[in-house]
Amino acid sequence: MSDLVGKHIVLGLSGGIACYKAAELCRAMTREGATVQVVMTAAAEQFITPVTMQALSNRTVYGSHDVSGFDAREANGMPHINLSREADAIVVAPCSADFMAKLLHGRADDLLSLMCLARPIATVPLLLAPAMNREMWAHPATQRNMAQLAADGATILGVGSGFQACGETGDGRMLEPPELLDDLIAFFQPKPLAGRQVLVTAGPTFEAIDPVRGLTNRSSGKMGFAIARAAREAGAAVTLVAGPVALPTPRGVTRVDVRSAREMLDATQAHLPARGVFVATAAVADWRPAEVKTEKIKKQDDGALPQLEFVENPDILATVAATPQAVQGELYCVGFAAESHDLLAHAQAKRARKKVPLLVGNIGPDTFGQDDNALVLVDAHGSRELPRASKLALARQLVADIAARLDRPHAEGVAR
Repeated sequence: MSDLVGKHIVLGLSGGIACYKAAELCRAMTREGATVQVVMTAAAEQFITPVTMQALSNRTVYGSHDVSGFDAREANGMPHINLSREADAIVVAPCSADFMAKLLHGRADDLLSLMCLARPIATVPLLLAPAMNREMWAHPATQRNMAQLAADGATILGVGSGFQACGETGDGRMLEPPELLDDLIAFFQPKPLAGRQVLVTAGPTFEAIDPVRGLTNRSSGKMGFAIARAAREAGAAVTLVAGPVALPTPRGVTRVDVRSAREMLDATQAHLPARGVFVATAAVADWRPAEVKTEKIKKQDDGALPQLEFVENPDILATVAATPQAVQGELYCVGFAAESHDLLAHAQAKRARKKVPLLVGNIGPDTFGQDDNALVLVDAHGSRELPRASKLALARQLVADIAARLDRPHAEGVAR
């Protein structure tokens, strides 16, 4: 989607084996449209060469030999000033325990630390991706340093857990490049839902007939997962109740996996915020077998067909819309309608029937399993179309629309 077009990132590398991940991170940022200026410490150069980073960034790398006041490439001899003023953000990945301690105390004995100290704090954010041994990570000194750096305005991106180069296993690994990229993209997104809670349901449900068969639908869950990601990017604390889908959990989102409609209802009620937003994108099965057979139903020699009786599943959206917090406007409910025809008419009717302030419609066969979609937003005042685009782009538009409704002082059914 080229989410970083127009952004200029200074990528700093301090010493650590995780420098090999910085190469892929650099490539990923350029693929998203960013320009990347690499600055390396002497320790970083022991793990990866400036030539590698230059090839990936397509820019001259500033390394351990580039000391402020002695760089002939800079007209004023001040790369620590020039590089920091040009940046939209400085990302140090990997950021070693030693480099964090250096930043904490304001030491500036190499170009990278000097540049971080000289950056305009109000306009050039500093993002740190720690990387170290598990004992170093857990040490009280490291934890104190990180807390103070965060208090001083730096953003700590956290760490991963797993096997480490030293042979030990635990917390302290640098996050993987795709995770860091997601965090960086999210960092630059507007935060209109900051401080709010959002609950999203996504994907199909599966209603068992016997131990090997069941009723489901073609929903891939991609739209709901995109909305969960967009809401998290917008600053919300997001819980995602997901039916049986094979999708990775969006960064920073709490995921609850379910299978049947009744399980989805139970999980929704258990995680429903008292105040906030509920977005029901899941394609919930309308019916389920009245009886689940304990053994596989076999074909009959005479060709007789099995007789199945169905009962109606609970209506999750209508149930939530009828809760006191939704009725009183503390919980803003958004429903989805996947139709095969007459989209606007069906969406308007469903919105009125479910008693929700906003209903989002789409043509199911045109979107199931696809990476793009087209939406129509229906409320009490009419409708608005969102033209076909990627599901993430649409999710961001929808989240922005919901946030704007929450901010309207007299909006119908909107939490204040």
